[in-house]
Amino acid sequence: MIKRNHLAIAVMTASVVSLASCGGGNSDDSATGADNKVAEAGDLTYIEVADATEIDPAWSKENTVVFHDIGEPDDMHPTNGNSASKTFIHNYTQDYLMASDIVELKGARPGVVKGGPIVSDDELAFTYELRDEPRWDDGTQLTAEDVIFTFKAVKCPLTNNPHAKPYVENIKDIVIDKENPRKITFLMKKKYIQNIVFLTDYPLLQETYWDPNKTMRKYSFAQLDDPAFDSDAHADLNAWATEFNDAKYSRKPEFLVGMGPYEFVEWKPGQSYTLVRKKNHWTADIVEPNEYQTAYPEKIIFKINTDPNSQGLEFKTQALDASTYLSVKKLLELQEDEKFNANYHSRFTNTYNYSYMAFNCRPDGVEHKKFFDDKRVRRAVGLLVPVDQINMVLNKGKNKRMVGPVSPLKKEYNNDLDLLQHDVEGAKALLEEAGWTDTDGDNIRDKVVDGEKLSFEFDLHYMTTSIAWRDEAQMISEALYEAGLKCNIVPLDFSVHYDRARNHKFDAMLAAWAGSSVPEDFTQIWHTESWASKGSNFTGFGDAKSDALIDSLKYELDMEKRIPMVQELQATIYDEQPYVFLFASTRRNVIHKRFGNADMYFERPGVLLNNLKLLSNSSIAAPTGDAH
Repeated sequence: MIKRNHLAIAVMTASVVSLASCGGGNSDDSATGADNKVAEAGDLTYIEVADATEIDPAWSKENTVVFHDIGEPDDMHPTNGNSASKTFIHNYTQDYLMASDIVELKGARPGVVKGGPIVSDDELAFTYELRDEPRWDDGTQLTAEDVIFTFKAVKCPLTNNPHAKPYVENIKDIVIDKENPRKITFLMKKKYIQNIVFLTDYPLLQETYWDPNKTMRKYSFAQLDDPAFDSDAHADLNAWATEFNDAKYSRKPEFLVGMGPYEFVEWKPGQSYTLVRKKNHWTADIVEPNEYQTAYPEKIIFKINTDPNSQGLEFKTQALDASTYLSVKKLLELQEDEKFNANYHSRFTNTYNYSYMAFNCRPDGVEHKKFFDDKRVRRAVGLLVPVDQINMVLNKGKNKRMVGPVSPLKKEYNNDLDLLQHDVEGAKALLEEAGWTDTDGDNIRDKVVDGEKLSFEFDLHYMTTSIAWRDEAQMISEALYEAGLKCNIVPLDFSVHYDRARNHKFDAMLAAWAGSSVPEDFTQIWHTESWASKGSNFTGFGDAKSDALIDSLKYELDMEKRIPMVQELQATIYDEQPYVFLFASTRRNVIHKRFGNADMYFERPGVLLNNLKLLSNSSIAAPTGDAH
């Protein structure tokens, strides 16, 4: 059973230190705990949970992990789609050149390559050597041509992945070593803060499966990168892209292929999706596999349950083995149950994730009216949203307030920005200054906009994945009405919610971003190009000045120079108020004690389901867990 010490951290980041004991009961590593502090890198990277010392005869002996989920992926295509759920599943069904390091928090770790890259003196060439063992499901060996095809597919203008394209923007070319065909070099245009880490986002694609006619070999990476390249003029490329983007590769299990140790075998919409361990996967031949190379459970079932009462019942009856999605309220309630504590490890840990209320800052004025194109109005809403009250009522004070898009756990966090305080009168003054007054006495503010009298009545979209989103939306709606703003709350399935967001078809919305410990590239969420391309800049934030700062940050590797630049961007976002930043959430970790290796991680997704090893009487060991 793998238990290792993890001390060094190479990436510029910060972690959380807790003096609480490891494993079980009411352990708490949340940022609100009295024994917690922000630590220098290297002090703590994850919580190692001691294995159970006794096995309850009533525990299931089935080597299946049933993981509690609250929503389905929007799209399981290896390049298309943009949900955290998809990425979570890809950890088990796909493989990467470099993969995310959630254990040591070094940002990236070798995936199917022998080690980290050899970097040229000018830091513009990164050479990797492929391992010999990785094989596709048909038994053929992974090749450098597969790697090149993967990134051409991501880059191709016809591929339906606008959210991902900014991350490959810096690739100039990819070349194979003439003397060693298993060596491949990424040539970059500029020095870039994520010239290694960006590789962790892209599952490798088998060229013979995705491009049997080798259409992509006809086009160079430089061609696909050329803004003047007219992709529509190439019939063969359009035919390839039409097939590549086909919905069957997004939803039908038989087409959800990949190099990972698990196969996607079943998808029951709205209920569950199931992974089964592959036979003869290449990692089975590794003598001393690390945490990422194991595949202990024979089956992993992701079971969807959004009802808190039903969730509690399923844990009390041990129908679920693990979760990171329970509400704070529900986990605290379960931790009061002795039987639950006897059967499960559970605790709260910090995350780099954050939730927010976003505004449509560039509405079309027709379908979506000009409510939030004035930053004074956005700031007024920020003053009206009762963030502290929401945190106490819904999260029992466990979550930590955010002031901007950078985690308080990071060195780049701007401590000079003050959290907005609930201020109804201040909000009313800003609304009146922006011309929003109640001229007809109906208690709703109005204003003449583009020649039309407009009543301030707007829709607030939220996801149906958790009842907490509904409760939060309701509390916001009630608070805004106090200042004469009518907020209609609109529940949406995740896929619909995301589609409307990226197409800018909303007034305001509630959502969350899954953050990371690595230095950030702010392009995807905050650059204006990501608004124009229907990427993740849902709000339309930004101008030439902020774009230039974001572009500069992509290529600034010196942390001492980078920190004030990131803080400047935070100040700009703070001033423009495209979001009401809500909370850095705590992860609610639950893992059944019938499994060993029940470690809990600060980096997303917070758990390694592949490494959960079913305990037996012969495998019981003395507890040695501690924090790292």
